[in-house]
Amino acid sequence: MALVAGVTDATFVANPAALEDPMPFEFITVERDDCISRITLDRPDKLNSFHRPMARELTRALEEAAADETVRAVYLTGAGRGFCAGQDLAEAIEAEDGPAVELSAIVEASYNPVIRAIRALDKPVVCGVNGVAAGAGANLALACDVVIAAESASFIQSFARIGLVPDTGGSWFLPRLVGLARAKALMLLAGKIPAARAVEMGMIWQSVPDQELEEIALGLARQLATQPTRGLGLTKRLLHASMTNGLDEQLDLEARLQGEAGRTQDYREGVKAFIEKRRPEFHGR
Repeated sequence: MALVAGVTDATFVANPAALEDPMPFEFITVERDDCISRITLDRPDKLNSFHRPMARELTRALEEAAADETVRAVYLTGAGRGFCAGQDLAEAIEAEDGPAVELSAIVEASYNPVIRAIRALDKPVVCGVNGVAAGAGANLALACDVVIAAESASFIQSFARIGLVPDTGGSWFLPRLVGLARAKALMLLAGKIPAARAVEMGMIWQSVPDQELEEIALGLARQLATQPTRGLGLTKRLLHASMTNGLDEQLDLEARLQGEAGRTQDYREGVKAFIEKRRPEFHGR
């Protein structure tokens, strides 16, 4: 399935910082759409499969989005007919007469920094899955905050097909999204899950017609970019912490983060707009 853009390329303005960077991106593209950082995995001839240089670039793009106060949301998608086919096996297979490839080193250097960067980002991350999302690619999508997939897209926990274990945070995310029984079946059987079924299972948020993916998913990112960014980021922190906190710890954290939210300009604007019976104008501060 080819990604059919609901928004023309002319809508996007290249990030000036990326243009000035002495190390420009080669395997991803980073563009600005107002307050959104639009990151596209850009190895379409390889179904955007990961190798170490692309993983490093993605980590850098996410870290730059986190540091840029003008970025209020991130939109992640893939170029061509697939979102991400997982690890580029050409990088991971040892040569016949060469030394063994240490897969743990690839995971620690490539995938773990990407997932940590997404989780640490105090801004919404919307993922538009435009085709197959397999292995590390599937789990990259699941690490995002809101996932919207084209109807023809699919998710595959493909690790078992080649004798590996799930990585890229999948063993943490998937049981929490769909439950332990389903996560076991998905990972042990390594079957293809269509987008509509992924929605039914609670794995992702929404499945949309292929030709509407860009319009709907990017539109959601634009909507989130107009909201109280600090409050959304603190909400993400609360939800992430709830996965491991006990009730008392979570109640204490709610009180502390509510205090932080109450000191933002967006909170003051929200209350003022409510009293004045008008739509608030949030600025992410």
